[in-house]
Amino acid sequence: MGSALIALGGNVGDVRAAFRRAIPEICDKAAARLVARSSDYATPPWGEEKQPPYVNACIAIETALAPHALLDVLHEVEHAHGRGRSKEQRHGPRTLDLDLLAFDDRVLDTPTLTLPHPRLFERAFVLVPLAQIAPNRLIAGRTALEALTTVATDGIEKLP
Repeated sequence: MGSALIALGGNVGDVRAAFRRAIPEICDKAAARLVARSSDYATPPWGEEKQPPYVNACIAIETALAPHALLDVLHEVEHAHGRGRSKEQRHGPRTLDLDLLAFDDRVLDTPTLTLPHPRLFERAFVLVPLAQIAPNRLIAGRTALEALTTVATDGIEKLP
């Protein structure tokens, strides 16, 4: 079994309801066990700032799938929730965004998948929920807690 960390985000529609549906879908399709789920966080938009705030969260799962197969599952679940990657604006609004952040301690750099996620340590909207569920897990020699001290967390609020 592999241990995967996945970021969830979205800012179109009822994102929290999408998370509640998507997480079991991911686990079912990936033959995975949910190990941990962070709280949901309201976060300012990234990149294109003229759009609604996002909701972000992270999960940890254990799966027998290989990283590329898990990525395929994540894209399938996104599509089922109305995301059309080929038609959307980069960093623009979306119903559901699923990013594979890390898979065990693997380092990959392929045309379709880079592990750990190449911008993981730059994004407070990922690090805040990740630090909640895996504060001391080493990813590329760093922990989410360590990385969190290097980014601004202004505007990030834990949702009830």
